[in-house]
Amino acid sequence: MASTDDEPCKRKTPERRRRGNRGRDVALSERADALRERFREGHNITDLNEAISLHRAALGLRPLGNVNRSSSLRSLALCLADKYDFEGVDADLEEALRLGRAALALRPPGHPDRAESLNDLACDLGTRYANQANKRDLVEAIELHRAALELRPHGHPDRFSSLQNLARCLRDRYDSLGEAADLEEVILLRCEALELCPQRHPEHCTSLESLACDLGKRFEKHADMRDLDEAIKLHRRALELRPTGDPNRFISLQSLARCLRHRYRVQGVIADSEEAVELGRAALELCPPGHPNRGASLDSLARTLRTKFEREADHCKLEEIIDLYRAALESWPSEHPGRLSSLQDLAHCLRDRYDDRKEITDLEEAAVVSRAALELCQPGNPDYFVSLSSLALNLRTKFEITADMHDLDEAIVLFRKALELCPPGHPLRLFSLESLVTCLVYRHSNRGLIADSKEEATMLDDTAETLRPTIQPDRGTAELDEAMVLQQEALQLLTPGDPHHDLCQRRLEAIQTMKIQTPDTDNTPSPDTPPAPVTS
Repeated sequence: MASTDDEPCKRKTPERRRRGNRGRDVALSERADALRERFREGHNITDLNEAISLHRAALGLRPLGNVNRSSSLRSLALCLADKYDFEGVDADLEEALRLGRAALALRPPGHPDRAESLNDLACDLGTRYANQANKRDLVEAIELHRAALELRPHGHPDRFSSLQNLARCLRDRYDSLGEAADLEEVILLRCEALELCPQRHPEHCTSLESLACDLGKRFEKHADMRDLDEAIKLHRRALELRPTGDPNRFISLQSLARCLRHRYRVQGVIADSEEAVELGRAALELCPPGHPNRGASLDSLARTLRTKFEREADHCKLEEIIDLYRAALESWPSEHPGRLSSLQDLAHCLRDRYDDRKEITDLEEAAVVSRAALELCQPGNPDYFVSLSSLALNLRTKFEITADMHDLDEAIVLFRKALELCPPGHPLRLFSLESLVTCLVYRHSNRGLIADSKEEATMLDDTAETLRPTIQPDRGTAELDEAMVLQQEALQLLTPGDPHHDLCQRRLEAIQTMKIQTPDTDNTPSPDTPPAPVTS
């Protein structure tokens, strides 16, 4: 099962049976188990395929009523799950699930092996959830893991794995639904799991990092610095247990760098920033070209440097940040989930460089990259609003330079979609309202209907005066009518006395003046302009 801490769901390998004069089915099963173990060490798919064939043959010799049938069902399911993990063929996972359910049915409450069948089936459901995102699979996996944990009380040798498996599923549900109760339970489970594996335990380092990551997640939700400080301590302990040469050292380096980056963003301590950059560079050195984690290492270092840039405004760093994001995108395949955030961040950095240098090539590339991010982001994705707004802002700025109406029209469409995602009460509704108002006034202006007053134009935008073409008194005021309604709603969201409230009031007055000075020869909205929203 794909998990947030990159650890596979734990399925217990069947114990090797002692040889005896117990028939052909036993010999087939023992040979199959040995081949599966050899596959897990050498990753030769031929071994696994032969193991599957032998387990099928053994299962055929163990009909309903045979005391060992559930064991054959489980062993075959484990092999098929391994094959799915290796080759990704859905049919293998579906068969593993069917066999797992059949094995569980033969192990009713009170059966000594019921816990392992509950665990196996839960792991396979978690794997399917990771690939298909069907929440019913995740809900059932959590129920099964809970049941397995109840059958593995304190002192049971498999309690640790059940704690971790349940924690991973609850963490997946938290990532999907954001329920704080799930995250709280995850942390409690991680704490108990850590107690079960002292320092010399082979899972001690992984347990430290798992708990640290979840504390970091809780910090992101509640902003309690105690969680972040504790996460940093745990990551340091994990890093100490992964010296130079450890194949997973880069994970500890990246994780600690990420937490230090968060603390620098909040507290601004330069030492945290410097250490985060140093750790990020060390992690990247351990992930040379071709390493499966190189893209993530490039992206992580870029984020750390970007955080430093945002606080210190060191534009020399911006060049390296852009190069790192580009390299990360080149390292990741087109379907990699990390591409979306890298594309969004690269677009923002290109926009920052445009704001500094005013080179339109940066703005054009930012628009291209923003569009690529939006194409990866379906409605319902939490990043959909960000992708819509980013592309719309870049297109609007591009229009301000080139006066290309295609850019402006598309920006308006995108800002309308963004506004739909911000119902009344949403913290970003004000931003969406004012962004759309600006575009509507621009479109009105481009049709020659903006007032001649330079002072009024400046109230709307510093660039508005330069965009006024010759007046063409054959257009209506549809855009201004809608802009006034939207601006009035924006004004209602602000408190009198707030400097932005005064600016918003002046913008509304400027729009009203434009409407008065516009020849009202045709006040019929264009077919592509939806009716203005009604405010309460």
